[in-house]
Amino acid sequence: MTTQELLSILQDHSDKSLLFEYEENAFVGANYHITEIKNVTVDAVDCGSGTDYWKETVIQLWESPKERDKKDFMSAYKALAILNKVHRIKPMDLEAEVKFEYSNSSFHTAQLFVADHNYTDRRLVLKLAINKTDCKAKEACETPKKEAVCCPPESGCC
Repeated sequence: MTTQELLSILQDHSDKSLLFEYEENAFVGANYHITEIKNVTVDAVDCGSGTDYWKETVIQLWESPKERDKKDFMSAYKALAILNKVHRIKPMDLEAEVKFEYSNSSFHTAQLFVADHNYTDRRLVLKLAINKTDCKAKEACETPKKEAVCCPPESGCC
């Protein structure tokens, strides 16, 4: 999901509570805060010496231990107001993919992609997912067989 798509969804459902499902039937607590929004530029070289460049918007979610008993979730309206304020201070790339950075005592710190969203009369749920790491240079650097030498110097792999 792009940053613009997120902003549009929040606008369209501004009257709803905003929930984040980070695993099936596991939700970020109602005591969450948006604590940081990062405009990230990735300038990378993969193991096949290929270069790549892209931008991301990373939104950090944090559960306040002082508000554990909180029952009401942040509204999509408030989240949109936060994002719009940040955009006025440090403009976001609206075409950048959006990720949510989150952890709790039973879930490791991760940057999660928006896999889907759904809504009811009262709630907007962003379904988050972890993308597994992957080799971007599979054709240049085929996974070696057990007896093969891994990435010899002349192969073009790192």
